[in-house]
Amino acid sequence: MGTNRNAETALAALGDESRRQIVECLRERPHSVVDLTARLPVTRPAVSQHLKVLKDAGLVADRAEGTKRIYSLDPDGLEMLRTYLDLVWRDGLDAYRRATEQLATEEEQP
Repeated sequence: MGTNRNAETALAALGDESRRQIVECLRERPHSVVDLTARLPVTRPAVSQHLKVLKDAGLVADRAEGTKRIYSLDPDGLEMLRTYLDLVWRDGLDAYRRATEQLATEEEQP
């Protein structure tokens, strides 16, 4: 249940276009808030708020570098999200397989 709640939080965080853009930037390499602000059509306070949401969702990590904070994708959070999506995918395929087998069985009966 905890993994589902974490995945729900991560998916909700990614529901915002600006946060998805931040994730795309961080996919390339780590960035500071200033770097991200220069690449996005939002203010520095907005970038900071989006980073907080992504960090709280476990998708982003940060580290101090002098007076700056450098943000990067959190591999553990991404792995959790991938595990959840793989489970959803597998369950969906299993449900589809069962439904088609049921349909085939029903069509074979006179």
